[in-house]
Amino acid sequence: MPRTARLDYPGTLHHVIFRGIERCLIVADISDRQEFINRMSLLAEATGTVIYAWALMTNHAHILLRSGKTGLPSYMRKLLSGYAQYFNRRHNRSGHLFQNRYKSIICEEETYFQKLVAYIHLNPLRAGLVPSLNELEQYPWCGHGVILKSVQHPWQNRNYVLESFGLKEEAGREAYKEFVTKEAGKGAQLELAGGGLVRSHGGWSVVQSKRKQGSRVLGDARILGSNNFVLSMLDKADEHILSQIPMVEIMQNVQEDIQQVCKRTGITVLQFRSGGRIKPLPALRKELASKFVNEYGLSLAESARQLGITTSAVYQLLKKAPLQ
Repeated sequence: MPRTARLDYPGTLHHVIFRGIERCLIVADISDRQEFINRMSLLAEATGTVIYAWALMTNHAHILLRSGKTGLPSYMRKLLSGYAQYFNRRHNRSGHLFQNRYKSIICEEETYFQKLVAYIHLNPLRAGLVPSLNELEQYPWCGHGVILKSVQHPWQNRNYVLESFGLKEEAGREAYKEFVTKEAGKGAQLELAGGGLVRSHGGWSVVQSKRKQGSRVLGDARILGSNNFVLSMLDKADEHILSQIPMVEIMQNVQEDIQQVCKRTGITVLQFRSGGRIKPLPALRKELASKFVNEYGLSLAESARQLGITTSAVYQLLKKAPLQ
C-alpha cells in the first residue's frame, strides 16, 4: 500500500521523530552521540535548516526544526543515511539502523511552539537519563541547556525560542525555565508526539462533542493543529498531494501495528482477526482499538473490521481503555 506524501514547504515547522529498528540503540557511547550532533548541526547549516529543540535519546531522537530551501526530506535523508553508514562501520554491523520512515508532523506554531520545545527537552528527564531539572540544564545531549546558556551549541537557534516568550535575554531565560518546570509536572502529554484527528483537538471526547454539535472536525496524521491550520496546510499542497487521502498512510500504520503485535506474540494475522477470545487476543485488541480510534482517528466500524470483532465490542474496549 503506498504511503502518503510528506507535506513540506520551505519555512515549515516540523516535529521530527525517528527510532532505531526493533528498538535497537542508535547511539552506543559518547563518540556516537557527538558524531550524530556534529552531522545534525553541519547539515542544518549547509541546508538552511533551523533547529530550535532536540533530544538525542538511546534508541530514538526528537528534533523541532524549520525546513530550509532544500526541504525536510533532503536534510533527513542525508542525516540518517550518513549516520547509519558511520554507525554500521564503527560497530561492525549491517542492515537498517532506523525503523521505517522517520515521522514528521507539521505543527501550528502559535499554539504548539513553546509546548513542543518543552516536551522535547524534557524527554531525558522523563526517561530517567537525568534525575532532575537541575541536572537537565547541564545535560549535553539535548537542547535545554543551550536555551539556558549552560551548554554551548551556536547552531541551535536559542534566541528565537526566548523571543517567543516576548522577553529579553535574562528575563526570557527565567520565563522559559519557569515554563519548562510547569510542563514537567503535566506528564507525558502524548498529544505532542504526533498529529492526527484526536491529538489535534485535545482528545476523543472533544472530537465526539464537536461532531454532535454539527461541527466539521478535520484531522491529518501529518499535521498537529486546528481545523483552519489543517486546511491552510492542505491548501498549500500541490494537486498531486491534495488528491491523496490521508487514510492511506493511516491504514499502512494499522497493518504494520497488527503485524508487529502478531510477531511479538507468535500468532498469525488470521488468528488475530478470528474473533476468538483465547489469550492474548483480548488484550491485544484492547491495545490496538485504543490506538486506532484515539490516535489514528479511525471510526469504530473500521476499527472493528481491522480487529476482526464487532463495532459494539470495540466500543466496550474503548470504555475500558485509557485515552491515548
